[in-house]
Amino acid sequence: MALAIRNNLMAETAARHLGRSYDALGKSVERLASGLRINSSRDDAAGLAVRELIRADVAMFKQAARNAMDGVNLLQTAEGALAASDEILIRMKELAEQASNDTYSSAQRTIMDSEFGELMSEISRIATSTAYNEVELLSAAGTTINIHLGGTDKLAITSAAMTAAGLGLTSVAAVKEAWTHATYKSSADDIYVAAGDITDTTDDLLDFLFSAGGDSTEIDIGSYAASGITLNELVAAINTGAGYAMADAYLDTTYNAYRLRITSSTAGDSTLTFSAAGAAIGQLDGTAGNWIGDAASTDGSDASGTATLNSATNAEAALTVVTSAIGTKDSYRAQLGYWMNRLDAATTVLNIQSENLLAAESRISDVDVAVEMAAMTRNQVLAQAGTAMLAQANTMPQMALTLLR
Repeated sequence: MALAIRNNLMAETAARHLGRSYDALGKSVERLASGLRINSSRDDAAGLAVRELIRADVAMFKQAARNAMDGVNLLQTAEGALAASDEILIRMKELAEQASNDTYSSAQRTIMDSEFGELMSEISRIATSTAYNEVELLSAAGTTINIHLGGTDKLAITSAAMTAAGLGLTSVAAVKEAWTHATYKSSADDIYVAAGDITDTTDDLLDFLFSAGGDSTEIDIGSYAASGITLNELVAAINTGAGYAMADAYLDTTYNAYRLRITSSTAGDSTLTFSAAGAAIGQLDGTAGNWIGDAASTDGSDASGTATLNSATNAEAALTVVTSAIGTKDSYRAQLGYWMNRLDAATTVLNIQSENLLAAESRISDVDVAVEMAAMTRNQVLAQAGTAMLAQANTMPQMALTLLR
């Protein structure tokens, strides 16, 4: 290499190597300071793309695990409410058993019935007021609550009506004491049935069976609104289709009651039968040419079908429905337990998936401290050497000047 004073090639070479060493040293410092091998796309473009996808999946699985825990909290809230209802139903069954005993007076049964009714109302209040973050699980049946467990995976939780009505405590298949009066004569072919306050609020509560001259038609009371069915509505709803017709219900001032007239064009002996839940309450027989009056009554719940303890018979019916309600409640409570166990298992799996993905991300993205420290030490030595050589190279033009003196 020629000795020159215009261009210092040694200094240019030393400066180039020194700059490279400083760049490598700066990269090592950046990696060690951040803990990441890949800090920008120029470090590893393919590795960066894979890492970002993994990070997105990790975030999703972690949120899915939190979703599962939220679902567990929802189910625990509902299960706690059912635990409270459980104690209430146990007390209701105890009261029903007590009221079934004939050693108690009507006044004493009234006291039992009052507590029974309040407990029933409390069951409904608990069911309608139980919610987790405004999500209700016990107030109505059929609502689906999806707990997302990552991507498109989800657990469908179905709500149930754990109110008094939902548990069947307001669906006793019986009627309150009812009286009937019937008249019949062959010339008019009429039977009059009077009732003080007959309403039907449950399905198939009353069946009317009318027969005349060997022909008969069964009239079934179907599904009606919970507010009750009046006699006039009953008239409008029933179509006998066999030569029998029901006239409008009207107030008879003589009997001081509503009367329902059933007419037939067929002469002959006639029978009108009332039945509840498949069992006959009473039967009114009419013979052609004769006037006949009769009365039929039965014990049971009131017309709304709600369980009561105002009689031994009603208490026995209430005992049956409370036992059924306990079974219904326990069945759904067990279902809540199944769902909680599934969500616990799902949480464990989601956490494991997150850990595995984090391990993969670490292998791609994290810096190997030992390797990087070795590289940094090497680059430090090279930078120091480069600095020293650059200083020496800068003195070479001075050597050329000595020849000019």
